[in-house]
Amino acid sequence: MSDAANIWALNHRVLGLVMNECAEQLASLRLETKEFFVLGEIEPCRYPAELAKRLMLPKASVTVYLRNLVAKKFVRREIDEGDLRRHRLVLTSEGRRTLDAATLALSSSFEKRLTRLKAQERAELERLLSKLV
Repeated sequence: MSDAANIWALNHRVLGLVMNECAEQLASLRLETKEFFVLGEIEPCRYPAELAKRLMLPKASVTVYLRNLVAKKFVRREIDEGDLRRHRLVLTSEGRRTLDAATLALSSSFEKRLTRLKAQERAELERLLSKLV
């Protein structure tokens, strides 16, 4: 396996481990894993098509996740005043609380892994990941 593929696989594995550790906490918040990612991108991406593009998910999948998030009252659809044919997405206060609680759970789980690194290694990891983004 090439270095790039190995690094990608390790990154994906860490993400998967953290998400699996938090699955029960997310479920207690009435949130599925993929719904968490959709919910987390509502504020920077107010329109479903933008959301699908940013998350690299099919529009049909995003529609299903959004339908669930609206039903749970985490997200609200509003008519866009600039274009009455479009609906924009709004994170509700309940959605904000849920997103914050889910993010805290994920952060806590990831923090357990980060404690294995020295402060300098953590700073370097953050610097390198930021550079890749």
